[in-house]
Amino acid sequence: MTCFDFAAAIAQHAAAAPDRPAVVASGQTIRWGAFAARVEAVAATLAKAGVVPGESVAAIAYSSVDYAVLWAAVLRLRACMAPLAPSSTSEQIAAMVGDSGAALVFVDAANRAAFGAGLGQVTLVDLDNLDAWIDPVAAAPALAELIPEAPFNIIYSSGTTGTPKGIVQSCAMRSLHITGARGLGYDETSITLLSTPLYSNTTLVSFIPTLAWGGTAVLMPKFDTGEWLRLAEAHRATHTMLVPVQYRRLLKDPRFDEHDLSSLQMKFCTSAPFPAELKAEVLRRLPGGLVEFFGMTEGGVSFIFPAHLHPDKLHTVGQPSPGHAVRVIDEDGNDVPPGTPGEIVGQSPATMNGYKNRPDLTAKAYWTAPDGSQWLRTGDIGRLDEDGFLTLMDRAKDMIISGGFNIYPSDIEAVLMTLPGVVEAAVVGVASDRWGETPVAFVVAPGGDAEALRAAANARVGKTQRLAAVELVAELPRSHIGKVLKRELRDGFRGQVD
Repeated sequence: MTCFDFAAAIAQHAAAAPDRPAVVASGQTIRWGAFAARVEAVAATLAKAGVVPGESVAAIAYSSVDYAVLWAAVLRLRACMAPLAPSSTSEQIAAMVGDSGAALVFVDAANRAAFGAGLGQVTLVDLDNLDAWIDPVAAAPALAELIPEAPFNIIYSSGTTGTPKGIVQSCAMRSLHITGARGLGYDETSITLLSTPLYSNTTLVSFIPTLAWGGTAVLMPKFDTGEWLRLAEAHRATHTMLVPVQYRRLLKDPRFDEHDLSSLQMKFCTSAPFPAELKAEVLRRLPGGLVEFFGMTEGGVSFIFPAHLHPDKLHTVGQPSPGHAVRVIDEDGNDVPPGTPGEIVGQSPATMNGYKNRPDLTAKAYWTAPDGSQWLRTGDIGRLDEDGFLTLMDRAKDMIISGGFNIYPSDIEAVLMTLPGVVEAAVVGVASDRWGETPVAFVVAPGGDAEALRAAANARVGKTQRLAAVELVAELPRSHIGKVLKRELRDGFRGQVD
């Protein structure tokens, strides 16, 4: 397949509309003409430092104008961007830098003290002071050939323990994201407000297309409801990507209704379970369409759900994206009929090259069908309805097996969320001498009574689903993209169960 030429597109947008804003962050605006010139200067200096097509360049930073410049400059050289999460430990950062093979690591001031040492034989570049690093006489090479399977970026998975895996996304894979976004309203008039970080694929599925189609990316280094509302109104945002917990916090902001958000055309969501009731409230209170994406950074099958077109399907994550194939299989690898839960596996052109330096893990990521075809495993349990819409149950690893019965935490969580005063709930399985595992709930319910909540929930669920305990917590632990860290809840449980 042919690849979308991101680097060539940057130059074309700069020539067509040099005064249109390209990136806005922390009060700084860079327009397309200046953006393209700065990209060229950074690319020229990278090339002089020895960066060649296919080579990785790493960054440890929060969102900024020059972080966006760096992304485009690396891609200008047909090199590979490896954005690393500052939320990682120093040991993880060192391992990821080594795994990526990057010789140059860009670090902002906020992260230099934590990660500036212990990275081995690499060159550190101050991302907050690029002007001092840029070589004014260096010249960028001619655009190299685009190779579909060449690495575009490496996204490191957000593991809570150990070293995250490096997911290598190709030029072809990212090109499909860019071209697919055209049908979601991205063009040169798009103004995309992004509050998730530039090291997350959640952000990149909106950030990369915005620049690819000549729009404006408004970046927030940190999410804040008041600031998001201010920026959305001030910049007349047309698009945004938010994770569910951010939508919930926005809608609860006491000043939400004071802001003019009428410019919004399309809102996106991914990365964490998006409850039907929250989708309904977003549709009711925020202008424009609402599209949920479900899939893995690794690719395989992804689902797309235009919630504004299917108000009767809000409990689902939609249907497979065009060109994607899905199967739902049981523990023995047999296809299950519609309505029956099973593991979701899939195929699509938008699939990773593999895990960086880990052919063993790459091989384990696939399921081989009886006919020999390869299907990427999602690790998620779900069921397809007769119309091909997917209802998610749980991660396979989060399913609780109690007394030989499969228990899906999402079913119990849905019941808890109907109880008065409950803001959030997460259910995990903990070890039980009697049952093997038994469900325990962690609930955010200010002023609530744990035993009363447990009794109320248990009166509404099946016998095998009854909660052994309820713990009230001030908030649920989450990753940088809003996923509830159930492992932390499970590992931190100190209560007693039968």
